[in-house]
Amino acid sequence: MAIFGFLLLVVGGVLWFVRGQQEHRSRHLKLAHTTPIGELKSLAAAVAQEIGSGDWRDYVLLWGTVTTEAPLTSPMKGMPCVYYSNAVIREYEETIREQDEKGNWRTRTQRGSDTVSQEHQSIPFDLVDQVSEQVTVNPEGADVELVEVLNEFRPGQSSGGSVSFGNFSMNMGNGFGGGNRRTLGYRYRESILAVGRQITVLGMVSDRTGALTVEKPNTNQPFIISPKSQEALVKSATQNAQIAFWSMVGCLGLGLLLVVIDLLS
Repeated sequence: MAIFGFLLLVVGGVLWFVRGQQEHRSRHLKLAHTTPIGELKSLAAAVAQEIGSGDWRDYVLLWGTVTTEAPLTSPMKGMPCVYYSNAVIREYEETIREQDEKGNWRTRTQRGSDTVSQEHQSIPFDLVDQVSEQVTVNPEGADVELVEVLNEFRPGQSSGGSVSFGNFSMNMGNGFGGGNRRTLGYRYRESILAVGRQITVLGMVSDRTGALTVEKPNTNQPFIISPKSQEALVKSATQNAQIAFWSMVGCLGLGLLLVVIDLLS
């Protein structure tokens, strides 16, 4: 009982950290400046004229459309994008032989999965607002919310020692299969940040490279790229913080109770 109580206390500690992260995210989403891109350019130019360029920066929240002249092409679905993430997941059946409390052996079959390939790639892109003003966004280090465009299971073993979907292919070698595991097939998943998508960007804009660029802040301020609006992001973070808080209270309370009961028994 005490072990389970201590585990609940550990989970409660993790939830305390999650609650803090979500409150931190919500607070910065509310406080970030929502200055139009055109005004940011004018402000940066005025500061550069006074003290020179390269040192101006501001923490801002922007809304616009993703554009680029040289987009990436997602390997599996072949869609133009500026960020993609994909994975290949092997699904299998496994024969398990185990002994019960009476010493009797029994055999059962269970399903499982393992990720055999996972990759992502991104490029800087332009964010264009409603009046056609634009600013460069460097997504490196951002919390990017992608849109899933593929989630498909294809049954069967790998063909010729490899798996493929669209322009994606991977040599499986001899590292999978065998033993008590029987491959049922492979699940292909891909998510992207598509060209032409309207997004919210929360990050640090600066002129340190000459042109205005939004990038990861040097502080612990969040860097967010999402297709959701500011209001939806704030609502989601606030709800997640509340869920984490009450879950934390439940875990800490029950965990402490179990530990006390065990000590008194």
